[in-house]
Amino acid sequence: MALRDLFRRRSESEAAAEAAPEQPAQETERQGFLARLRQGLARSTARLTEGLGALFTKRKLDDAALEELEELLISADLGVAAARRIIDSFRRTRFGREVTQDEIRAALAEEIAAILAPVAVPLIPEPEHAPHVVLVVGVNGTGKTTTIAKLAALWKGEGLSPLLVAGDTFRAAAVEQLRVWGERIGCPVVSGADGADPAGLAFDALKRAREQSADVLLIDTAGRLHNKADLMAELAKVVRVLRKLDPSAPHSVLLVLDATTGQNALQQVRVFREMCEVTGLVVTKLDGSAKGGVVVALAQEFGLPVHAVGVGERAEDLRPFEAKAFARSLVGLEDAQVG
Repeated sequence: MALRDLFRRRSESEAAAEAAPEQPAQETERQGFLARLRQGLARSTARLTEGLGALFTKRKLDDAALEELEELLISADLGVAAARRIIDSFRRTRFGREVTQDEIRAALAEEIAAILAPVAVPLIPEPEHAPHVVLVVGVNGTGKTTTIAKLAALWKGEGLSPLLVAGDTFRAAAVEQLRVWGERIGCPVVSGADGADPAGLAFDALKRAREQSADVLLIDTAGRLHNKADLMAELAKVVRVLRKLDPSAPHSVLLVLDATTGQNALQQVRVFREMCEVTGLVVTKLDGSAKGGVVVALAQEFGLPVHAVGVGERAEDLRPFEAKAFARSLVGLEDAQVG
């Protein structure tokens, strides 16, 4: 169901009339993104499949083979827990059988998809909360600001009206970056003077969002982990001030992670969960990483929804996360676009 239908912005007949011609275009856009995802994951795929090629031509899946496979999965950033889960499954279902590399790749895709499926949850703004307040957190350099703009573009394309808040007020570049994006995608941006109080800015933005009947309010935040106590206090203040206007806000807290950091992403999740109630993840820069397997490690370790993944700089390069497509792309299966 299109998001504009949830928000009842138009009559059902108007929505139905517009949805029909959009479906082929939406599917074409999705297939284009999945092709970019496969291309973006090429380095991660090569790291995994080259190892599989060295391990398996036609080989019995015995203890030695399973041990080597487990080491390969860990080295490909899937993490110890996920690797162990996959190996335990192989031990139960395939132990002692002769297998080829293609059979192992297909089986790996199934196991990885099973780990990812529970966390592949799209972020759909809730109409009963309009404006649905989304607080976006993460360390500097992960792509928070561009993620905000891309999510806004995605939702605007669904017929919603987003309002953006340049809440990283101590980093002029972040404020200017969001303003530029706002102009590019046609979304208003609330900003303040350099060094302005982020909480006060968020409060004013929520008031404005209500006055203008905005559907979604996306708030950028600082990401200075070198002074964790200050950042924790700042985020807590933003939440406290928002709740003076809406006791249920923020309705979503998104942690943006850079895939190129690999296993360090897990530590970032732990740190930010201490500071705020993280409700979901967005993983960026998969196109620049050989560590795409970390998405599997994140799913196994935390079980937090992975709402979207990014494979480039354009607005259309951030899309809702699809477990099966990602799993098949990661192991280099050509029909990764299916399902």
